[in-house]
Amino acid sequence: MEERRRVGTGSPWEPIVGYSRAIRVGSVIEVAGTTAMQDGEVVGKGDAYLQTKHILGIVERSLQELGGSLADVVRTRMFVTDMSRWEEIGRAHGEAFRDVRPVSTMVEVKALIDPELLVEIEAQAIVDDRRKE
Repeated sequence: MEERRRVGTGSPWEPIVGYSRAIRVGSVIEVAGTTAMQDGEVVGKGDAYLQTKHILGIVERSLQELGGSLADVVRTRMFVTDMSRWEEIGRAHGEAFRDVRPVSTMVEVKALIDPELLVEIEAQAIVDDRRKE
């Protein structure tokens, strides 16, 4: 079995809930649902674009810690609390993935863990280490 490498955020919820921010097994990196939380506070309150930008920054750093990048992303899933704000979210996603163009899903959900969170994103990447040599 291939080595499993994990990235955590230091969140107090990780050991309680039993999850990691991201895991790499072989060439596959899975990034858990990520929200715009920093030090227990919501970043970009009321601003779906800023929340999405912040989330994608966390996703990018997690990928980098495991030897990947946004260019390796093949799928994103976006969970949004108000589909009428899809353009704000889509614009931020497009800025990060304009050339990568992973398959993506955006679905409206009733709520996220904090009522001020507007977006949650998870990602999957497949790293081609040969390309990086």
